[in-house]
Amino acid sequence: MQHASPSLKVERRTTTLRELALEKMRSAILDARFQPGDRLVERALCEELGVSRTVVREVLRHLETEGLVATLANQGPIVAILDLATATEIYEIRGLLEGEAAAACARLADANTVAELEALIDTIERAFHAREYREVRALTTALYERMFTAGNKLVAWEIVQSLTARINRLRALTIASDDRGAQAVQEMRRILAAIREHDAAAARVAAVTHVRRVAAIAQQLLAEGQEQALLKRAG
Repeated sequence: MQHASPSLKVERRTTTLRELALEKMRSAILDARFQPGDRLVERALCEELGVSRTVVREVLRHLETEGLVATLANQGPIVAILDLATATEIYEIRGLLEGEAAAACARLADANTVAELEALIDTIERAFHAREYREVRALTTALYERMFTAGNKLVAWEIVQSLTARINRLRALTIASDDRGAQAVQEMRRILAAIREHDAAAARVAAVTHVRRVAAIAQQLLAEGQEQALLKRAG
């Protein structure tokens, strides 16, 4: 007589305390509540978040893997300071992956996909006008997710997701710069126009151009040491 094996399914009904604390800390860094270079003192975070030191340590370790936190010898964890070389490499990766995703999306997208992308861009534009920068970041991530999945670039999207925290950190820097909202939306609409026409080559060029322009803005701001001031404006 065969006996049924016990189920390996994990029962999950609510978001864990660690996940809630992680999201709070991630948002606090992206919204510049904690400034680049600020020390992250465990005891203070325990009180502020209302969680144990064990949870705080787990959260800080996770944020370190995302590139939002750095641990310094004899000082402990701090909010990571954006590095020009790292930022440049991230934009290079974005250019490669987003260019290919845009081209694939142009080849495969149907009318419903085009409508979804257009609606997201319209909403991003409204969020820019309202200076709702947190919403801009979330919507922009959703826009790219739709473009990658519509182009069936699922592994590429997994790679992008592994960089999402750092990408959003850079996005928080650039979207608060002067007139970036209007420029970004125009660039997104050029990508969409090529996708609508099923012009893969034009979609790739528009996507890469978009990344290169925002990379140039970020590189200039980082070189000028303006990260803290702009992140504060974006908060």
